[in-house]
Amino acid sequence: MAKYTPMMEQYLKIKAEHKDAFLFFRLGDFYEMFFDDATLAARELEITLTKRDGGKEEPTPMCGVPYHSAANYIKNLIDKGYKVAICEQVEDPKIAKGVVKREVVQLITPGTVMESNMLEEHDNNYIASLSHFDDGSYVIIYNDLSVGENNIALIPGGWDAVMHELYNQPIKEIVIASDLPDTLKEDLHKKLNITLSYQDETTFNAEYRSLCANLNDERLVQAFSRLLNYIEDTQKRSLDHLQPAQVIKLDNYLSLDMYSKRNLELTETIMKKGKHGSLLWVLDQTVTAMGSRMLKKWLDRPLLNHQEIEGRFDTVEGFLQGFMERDTLRETLKSVYDLERLAGRVAYGNVNARDLIQLKQSLEKIPELKAVLTQFDKEKIMELSDKLSFPEKLTSLLSSSLKDDPPVSITEGSIIKDGYHDKLDTYREASRNGKQWIAELEQKEKQETNIKSLKIGYNRVFGYYIEVTKANLHLLPEERYERKQTLANAERYITPELKEKEQLILEAEEQSVDLEYNLFLEIRDQVREHIPEIQYLAEVVSQIDVLQGFATVSEANQYKRPEFSKNRLAIKNGRHPVVEQVMKNDAFVPNDILLDQETSILLITGPNMSGKSTYMRQLALTVIMGQIGCFVPCEEAELLLFDQIFTRIGAADDLVSGQSTFMVEMLEANHAIANATENSLILLDEIGRGTSTYDGMALAQALVEHIHNQIHAKTVFSTHYHELTALEDSLDRLKNIHVRAEEYEGNVVFLHQVKDGAADQSYGIHVAKLAELPSPLIERANTILRQLESNNESNAVEAGQLSFFAETEQAKPNKNQVSQSTANVVKDLKDMNLFEMTPMDAMNALYQLQKQAKED
Repeated sequence: MAKYTPMMEQYLKIKAEHKDAFLFFRLGDFYEMFFDDATLAARELEITLTKRDGGKEEPTPMCGVPYHSAANYIKNLIDKGYKVAICEQVEDPKIAKGVVKREVVQLITPGTVMESNMLEEHDNNYIASLSHFDDGSYVIIYNDLSVGENNIALIPGGWDAVMHELYNQPIKEIVIASDLPDTLKEDLHKKLNITLSYQDETTFNAEYRSLCANLNDERLVQAFSRLLNYIEDTQKRSLDHLQPAQVIKLDNYLSLDMYSKRNLELTETIMKKGKHGSLLWVLDQTVTAMGSRMLKKWLDRPLLNHQEIEGRFDTVEGFLQGFMERDTLRETLKSVYDLERLAGRVAYGNVNARDLIQLKQSLEKIPELKAVLTQFDKEKIMELSDKLSFPEKLTSLLSSSLKDDPPVSITEGSIIKDGYHDKLDTYREASRNGKQWIAELEQKEKQETNIKSLKIGYNRVFGYYIEVTKANLHLLPEERYERKQTLANAERYITPELKEKEQLILEAEEQSVDLEYNLFLEIRDQVREHIPEIQYLAEVVSQIDVLQGFATVSEANQYKRPEFSKNRLAIKNGRHPVVEQVMKNDAFVPNDILLDQETSILLITGPNMSGKSTYMRQLALTVIMGQIGCFVPCEEAELLLFDQIFTRIGAADDLVSGQSTFMVEMLEANHAIANATENSLILLDEIGRGTSTYDGMALAQALVEHIHNQIHAKTVFSTHYHELTALEDSLDRLKNIHVRAEEYEGNVVFLHQVKDGAADQSYGIHVAKLAELPSPLIERANTILRQLESNNESNAVEAGQLSFFAETEQAKPNKNQVSQSTANVVKDLKDMNLFEMTPMDAMNALYQLQKQAKED
């Protein structure tokens, strides 16, 4: 039976250790892939699939990518969620016995990329690990390898809390234990669409003990170990830039579940999944990449600490007061490169000389930044200035050692400045003098031979040579010239004198390049010692950038500094920060909102397209802006510090989970009422639309009553069920408001003004007319509407249908017209305790009642 070739056996052995990754197997100037890897890679990368003899009877599928251009191919695979194992030759082929030894030198995964072409400049690239403990708690670790950031969150709740937390972070990969239940693995993969990786070793490597010095919970240490062991196993290199783990105390931040973050479009829009049209799009007036990343982190975790929020407000106010100084500050920040990722590249060992020049130029801006900040008359800005410490020693090292415009490659020389190293200067002088000697020799030979076309050249194969055209060969003194190469129209020669000088020049150049490379590595190692200092500077500069960005956007859009109250939310002429930017030339209609001890629920009615959802969203966005320390879009604002925001705005199916719009609506509503506190904000839009009218109304009323009587959270509830407006009479902290619309010459005019009281009608047919439905259809709809409105009450009585919304004699059905079966339904309904029922329980009960009534 035929065996594989030794090289193919080597490939198969290494591949067996990296089954979940594409193995880029180095053969000469190509990375080759074989078998299933080749078939899949050829399809994903759209490259040619070939075959080769691997020793077996059947040819082996094969494809490959050039070594020099592999980065783009690797990026394509990583972007699609794959992993790539880089397998290199690790011994010199000249001294190898048999097959050249090869090893995987790095495993590139979606969460561990370091190459700048694979990273989004303004986004963190998180890898996470998830650990579960016997007490039911979970620990999540977030690491951005490109900047060395480590954060830890302890989740005492159940799996739902874990999913909500993970959803809100830009995670590309998650490391889990292999024995995590398959149902949970499937949940992670399907709902979060991230790469799953496995690491069971949770013994802490003593080398990284300093990273967990502030962790006093063994669960956190074990969980951190899982991730660090995975990173160490995959990266196989120095991780000096990793920062000590920071514990995220979730109760210090306003919590946003996955539904709310999606519905509010904080960092990306629902439809296009892009930044444009999101709150981040409006607020991001940062000028550095690291500032933009920090802004996203602040949006993900708004503050609950009043003092910290006020500190940010003070800084923003200071920046607002100094327009000219702020403009200078922004210009200075534009010259600061990504210090966080430069520090990561230094530690990782993939930094080049151009990167270090960027680092030098950035550090040279620190004194200028300090000088600008001292021009602002604000204590908080002075504190930021004091935190900026100029790393003079590091800056001096980079200034004295590196050329200002070095090449990208670090192995071809021309990196180190003259005067930095004596031996390098000696080599360079020998090389320069030799080249000058070559130029003088060329002139001398031209004069002695009288051959004006004679020239001295160089190539890597033949070295230096004297080239003479064949027409002038008779003029050469043959005793000194030794033929080296014959061309079509010329001959190339070497002389003893040129040969001697060639050896000196080439030796100097070769040793110069080798010495420069080693000197660069020494400089890189010295820079590595300053990584904590660079990372601290990056943190401070990022804060400055975000806060000046808040001032810039606040000035441009006339945002105001809010105040915080313990029991009252009052916004005067509030606006939606995103919609008003999208509208451009059309004036946005501002509106007031008041929620206090007397009014905890606003029931808002009005037609579709009138602005109900906009009104609700702008409240939530204003709250979030205030709690991240930004001024808010209004004339005046008195805000509450909310611990959580829950939203159910907009209709959407969850096709992946096979859930209908109505089921998604019920799940989101249930999540809100199960987790909200009296310090939460709940925004519910059109609850109950996905089922029959009376089912929907019953659920909507039960939900409003439950929030009012049991939770006491501040709530805005939007509905088309006008019957619900009667709740204002029975619920003392509920108030009706509506969005104005007027009918003019058969058309509806949306005024977008929120007023007290209930809306008088829904104008649904008018909206259909605006959507340009056919005129006959609109006319027929109007006819049917008139019939329904005139017969509504009598039809309801004849059908035995009940009103759930008013306990008046007029609302009660005629007992003479009610069958015994329907009477039983009425009895069961009266016996229900709606206050103790969840929306899902209410829906199931109503289904049984309807089924019972239909049997009559």
